[in-house]
Amino acid sequence: MTKKPVKKAVAKKAAPKKAAVKKPAVKTAPKTAAKHAVSANAVYDESKIKTLSSLEHIRLRTGMYIGRLGDGSNPDDGIYVLLKEVIDNGIDEFIMGNGKLIETVIKDIDKPGKALVKVRDFGRGIPLGKLVECVSVINTGAKYNDDVFQFSVGLNGVGTKAVNALSIHFRVVAIRNGEFAEAIFERGKLKSDRKGKLKEKIKDGTMVEFIPDPEIFKDYLFNAEFIEKRVQNYAYLNAGLTLSFNNKKFVSNRGLYDLLTEETGEDCLYSLGYYKGKHSQNGQLEIAFTHTNNYGEEYFSFVNGQFTSDGGTHLSAFKEGFLKGIQTFYKKDYRSEDVREGTTAAVAIKLKNPVFESQTKNKLGNSDIRAWVVQEVRNAVEDWLHKNPEASKKLEQKIIANESLRTELNAVKKEARDAAKKIALKIPKLKDCKYHLDDGKDGEESMIFLTEGDSASGSIVSSRDVMTQAIFSLRGKVENVYGKKRAAIYKNEELFNLMMALGIDNDIEGLRYAKIVIATDADFDGFHIRNLLLTFFLSYFEELITAGHVYILETPLFRVRTKKETRYCYTEKERDEASSALGSSSEITRFKGLGEISPKEFGQFIGEDIRLVPVSVSTLKTVPQVLNFYMGKNTPERREYIMKNLIEDAG
Repeated sequence: MTKKPVKKAVAKKAAPKKAAVKKPAVKTAPKTAAKHAVSANAVYDESKIKTLSSLEHIRLRTGMYIGRLGDGSNPDDGIYVLLKEVIDNGIDEFIMGNGKLIETVIKDIDKPGKALVKVRDFGRGIPLGKLVECVSVINTGAKYNDDVFQFSVGLNGVGTKAVNALSIHFRVVAIRNGEFAEAIFERGKLKSDRKGKLKEKIKDGTMVEFIPDPEIFKDYLFNAEFIEKRVQNYAYLNAGLTLSFNNKKFVSNRGLYDLLTEETGEDCLYSLGYYKGKHSQNGQLEIAFTHTNNYGEEYFSFVNGQFTSDGGTHLSAFKEGFLKGIQTFYKKDYRSEDVREGTTAAVAIKLKNPVFESQTKNKLGNSDIRAWVVQEVRNAVEDWLHKNPEASKKLEQKIIANESLRTELNAVKKEARDAAKKIALKIPKLKDCKYHLDDGKDGEESMIFLTEGDSASGSIVSSRDVMTQAIFSLRGKVENVYGKKRAAIYKNEELFNLMMALGIDNDIEGLRYAKIVIATDADFDGFHIRNLLLTFFLSYFEELITAGHVYILETPLFRVRTKKETRYCYTEKERDEASSALGSSSEITRFKGLGEISPKEFGQFIGEDIRLVPVSVSTLKTVPQVLNFYMGKNTPERREYIMKNLIEDAG
């Protein structure tokens, strides 16, 4: 499994500000199925057959082209995909040796549904005579020609067209040799175009500006933090390229070496290992690696500039080659888990014809590259160890220490399993679902709710989808595990049962659910439990968070209703707006906990309209300091901080 490089402190995970969901202020109770029923007598003849244009199809089946829609509260939401597709064209130009600067500006970034995005590269510029076709006709472009683009990161002739079709305003300008061409579109339809000679000298390149369609991306709001992280990753993956976002510049001269340095800080046990291969008929490989004292493994993997959150062939081949390189150097048959425990690494590969296992390009499927990657990584690791004797000694010490810890941990695990078998044959407090993460497409939507006591889980039990939604009920506040050895969590009955339920009692690879959803009450006790769980995950299973598996469930705080209409509100502002709209006779109910929401009501909040806030961190190196501050033994310092901020907020 791999990690997502988008991250911040624990306190912000519990209630992120920038990542707050900006959805409609109120929700109404769902209509009955009868109102949406299709008549069994509907006429089906030639008149019902429709042929859509490419752009119409993009607008009607948007998810097929850009994945999820969203409102900008998640880094994978569609508006960021639109931005990515435009920037990718500039990256492609840089890869081919044209242009070392890409400028991105987003005006009115803080105004929901109105942001204007501008991206300017300084590459060769789209050929003027084909400008309109290149941004509006599917399967038109130069990325099918290896002489022009060898390692394209875009959608091969689809990306810019999707941006065009999904924007209420789309303008593109190409500049080549003192001449220009311009085209302006609205929702994919050409409004005007012109060509001419420039009056003054301007550098060649392409400029694209667009406004995402608010009819498709409801109340969207760009998160500057998400964009900065994406742009920073672009810099790491393209050493020597300068990218700017709203006048803030990002550049890297050492590629993945800089990425890993930023992520690990001073937590490395030895100096970073780094290797960048030459372009070959197979492609190009770049790796960086080190070990830390953290539990588990952390990986950043990329294909042609695309972050692959679920890894794939290139990552599994890297792990295999990494192990073989170490075994060859030390001439010892070290076990894989002892070598990889504590590893932090980055892998980037450039291929001519990458094959991804999903539309969102999260996992690489090219099996033919395995042998090449394994061999090149093996040779690179072995060579680096020969050239860095001091680092090789520290790495061997780490491997030996891992062997010792594994032996001790296995004994503790055996005791925990034996004790669990005596209690029950099944996992206590777990109400499982049918499909799990390893069940292919059926398991992609699987999730487990971690609830606060039996009363809180009651409503979820009655209203959940038993096919994909499981529930694990906590007794209350779990143990604060900050600073404790890993063996301690196996001696804690509740935490052990939680690990068993999640399938991570051996390692992360056994994870049974795509999403781990923390569902606690929106009060002080609920927030405390939330932070205790996050401390548990960040301390021992950090990759669950960095790979994007952990979420916070948002449920309404208020219900405002009359005899004719019911609205659910998530903030006091939404409550006031709903009360004003429904009139003074409306009844307002404050939900103090999940257990107060009836199963009949709760179903809509964990169904199609479920609101999940992804838990993320900005950089790995900030995690130890944050955990120490919020969950450590510095009570006086923490109390002073809380009191100071309470006073400031009150003022």
